[in-house]
Amino acid sequence: MRCFIGLGSNQGDRVANLEQAARKLKAIGEGDFRVSPIYRTPALVPTGAPSSWRIPFVNAVIEMHWRGEATQLLSKLKEIEKEIGRAPAERWAPRLIDLDLLLFGDQTLREAEKVLDVPHPQMFKRAFVLGPLRDLEPRLIVPGNASAVMDLHRRLPSRAPLWMGILNLTPDSFSDGGIHADFSAFAENCESAFSEGVQVFDLGAESTRPGATPVEPEVEWRRLRPALEHLIDRYRHRHFRPRISIDTRHTFVAERAIEAGVDWINDVSAGADAGMVELVRRANCDFVFMHHLSVPANVAHVLPDSADPVQEVLRWANARIERLRSEGVSLNRLIFDPGIGFGKTPFQSLEILKRVEELQVLPVRILIGASRKSFMKLWGERPPAARDPEGMGVSLQMALRGIDIIRVHEPSLHLRAFNAFQEVSAWSV
Repeated sequence: MRCFIGLGSNQGDRVANLEQAARKLKAIGEGDFRVSPIYRTPALVPTGAPSSWRIPFVNAVIEMHWRGEATQLLSKLKEIEKEIGRAPAERWAPRLIDLDLLLFGDQTLREAEKVLDVPHPQMFKRAFVLGPLRDLEPRLIVPGNASAVMDLHRRLPSRAPLWMGILNLTPDSFSDGGIHADFSAFAENCESAFSEGVQVFDLGAESTRPGATPVEPEVEWRRLRPALEHLIDRYRHRHFRPRISIDTRHTFVAERAIEAGVDWINDVSAGADAGMVELVRRANCDFVFMHHLSVPANVAHVLPDSADPVQEVLRWANARIERLRSEGVSLNRLIFDPGIGFGKTPFQSLEILKRVEELQVLPVRILIGASRKSFMKLWGERPPAARDPEGMGVSLQMALRGIDIIRVHEPSLHLRAFNAFQEVSAWSV
């Protein structure tokens, strides 16, 4: 039976607690075993609770397969909690590990005295449950509910995005060219970002800024390979690790990255290169496809001033989704980027951000990459690397509006702002 288990910890080494639980769960399961990214969230506590209870949690969801009854699995979860060291305590008090049976196949189970209650009755109210579930399977239908997990998550009053950190390995990127070309600096930056909560690393080795010189795929791969192999090797034996994305429009590069073990292909050309869509169809990775009019971007090639940029982007996205579906790519693996700054004037890019919720009619996850883009000149003439304060303002708006993935430079700064935003807006049970 396919099951989904919720994990949480806010005592001790929280990530290590989740890792230990994952190892134990994998040992008792069989078949496919998947883990979501980790989310850091404020503690959910009742009004008047001791201040010592307000310790942030780390949360995740695991998908596993179980041969047996739901009650037997529930007993195993309680045993694992004790083995890790959880002691009896008041409800809502801090805990070393918390394991909840969220879903048990397509079954709805209600037993006396709430010994077993599946689907978990509180999951529909919890962003720290629906968010990780969305990351594992966005189109999953919860028993007794006609909506997909992704849509349930979007209806919550407070949601958390995935944070994608941009790691450029090219000397001519528009805002940070050459910074991560030094391998030691790259490795240090990655470790720091992951420890602070960045869930996705997006590695790129070809600039697509206006006026950029195209890079031969072989050159792009030579730039990417050392950094990619370092990341793959560093986290090889951990269940909870950052997702690794490769920002490429070349099938040659994507194929080698997939062989190395990447999780996502981020293609600004949306599959224009011959063989890219077929490669993605065969691979077990997510695929980011971006709206554009030209790649690299061309400031002279933009949507007409008379066009509604949101409707233009939606029409394009729907057509591309249909094409990808017709070629066998699952909706669960698709992520749409509206391409801020690609084929849009600064005002058109701003209009898309203002109306970004309209994109959520699409049946796929939404990624926004506005960091350091030139439309920010609307708020003052600053060089790209000096635009992070404006970018953090945009990021908080995107998080507030329920965007699934936010792609940024200096992700640690954005996370610090978002964590403070979450704590101030956190509500009690």
